[in-house]
Amino acid sequence: MTEHRALENITVIDMTRVVAGPFCGAMLGDLGATVIKVEIPGRGDDSRAYGPYVNGESLYYSNLNRNKYGITLNLKTEEGKKILKDLVKKADILIENFRPGVMERLGLGYEELCKINERLIYGAVSGFGSYGPYKDRPGYDIIAQAMGGLMSLTGQEGNPPTRVGSAIGDLLGGLNLTIGVTAALNARNITGKGQKIDISLVDCVVASLEQAVQRFEVSGEVPERHGNMYESIAPYDMYHTKDGYVVIGCGNQKMFEKFCNEILQTPELIIDKRFLTVPLRVKNNKEMKQYIENWTETLTVNEVVQRLLDSGIPAGPIYDLSDIVKDEHIANAREMIVHTKHPVMGDIVLNGNPIKMSDTRVDIHKASPTLGEDTENILTQYLNMEKEQITELREMGVI
Repeated sequence: MTEHRALENITVIDMTRVVAGPFCGAMLGDLGATVIKVEIPGRGDDSRAYGPYVNGESLYYSNLNRNKYGITLNLKTEEGKKILKDLVKKADILIENFRPGVMERLGLGYEELCKINERLIYGAVSGFGSYGPYKDRPGYDIIAQAMGGLMSLTGQEGNPPTRVGSAIGDLLGGLNLTIGVTAALNARNITGKGQKIDISLVDCVVASLEQAVQRFEVSGEVPERHGNMYESIAPYDMYHTKDGYVVIGCGNQKMFEKFCNEILQTPELIIDKRFLTVPLRVKNNKEMKQYIENWTETLTVNEVVQRLLDSGIPAGPIYDLSDIVKDEHIANAREMIVHTKHPVMGDIVLNGNPIKMSDTRVDIHKASPTLGEDTENILTQYLNMEKEQITELREMGVI
C-alpha cells in the first residue's frame, strides 16, 4: 500500500451540519480529500451540542467530522461571503445541507458560485430535494424514514411502524451525496465542468426499499410488517435458542435441502407441499419457523451458529455494541472500531470506514477540529492573508 490517498488532490468546502452532510464530508476526508469545515462563529455545527461528551467536547460531532480542518465564518456579512467565494475559487467540491433556497438567498447558490469556478462540484442534500412540491419542507431522518416508506416495513407483526435504530435516512443521504460528488469528479474530466448534485433524504430511503415497490405493483397489496422475516427468501429470519437469538439465512434450494438433511434431520420437510418452493416457504414461514425452533431451542447461540457454519449455511449471533467493539474480525481485523486521539478529549473511539482499498490509504488521520481551530492557517494558506487582516476579521465578528 502506498502513502497516497485516493482524493489527496481534492479540496472540499464542507458547509454541512448534524449528520447527512457531515457524514459525506467525513467519507471524503477518510479518502484523503482536504475538507474545510465552515461553521458559525461562537456556535458551530448544531451537533456540537449533542452528547456524549468528553471534557466538554462532543463525541457525536467528532465521529462525523474527523479528517476535517475547521474554520468559522459569518456568512451574513459581506466580508464572510467574500472569503467563502475566494475559497470556492480554490475548491473542487462544496457540500451543504441547508433547506433549498437558503444558499441562494445568501447569494451563494450554485448558479452564482459556478460563475466564480466553473469546475466546482456543488453537492446539496436536503429532506425532499431542491425541486418538487415538498422542496420547502424541513426534513430530518425520522421524516425521511416515515415518508420514504421504511417505517411502514419495520417492526413486529401487529405492532406500530418503527424507526430503524440508527439515523439510516441521514446516512443514506450522506452516502449518496458522496457517490454523486465523486462521480462528478470523473464527469469533470470528460466535460471540463462541474455540476450540481441534488440529494433528497426521502429519495434515498425510497431507493433503499429494495423489492417492496415491485411486490406492491405486482400484488396490489401494501407490504405488511413481519418482524425479521424476509419477503423474498425463507428460511431467513431470527430464531430463539436456549440463551438468546440467532439469525439464519438459507438463500437457495440447495442450501434449504442441506439444512433439512444435515441440520434439522427432517428430510420430509423438503417434499412437504408447504415448503416445496421459495414462495411457498415465505408464505408458510410461521409453520417452518416452528420446525426450526424445535431444534434451535435445544442449543445455545454459539452451538447453533457453529453447527450451521460447519455445514456452510449462513448464520450469526445478534450482536450488541459490547460484542461489536471487541470482535476480532469487525473491530480489529476490519478496523471498524478505531482508537484515536483528540486534543481535548484525549483517547477516543470512532467508527471506522467500510471502504478498503488495496493501494491508496483510507483511514482516520486527523481528529475533528475544535471550533475555528484552523481558521488562521486556512486563510493564510489558501488566501495569503496577513495576521493583521485575520485579527481585524476576528474583531469584526466575521470569523
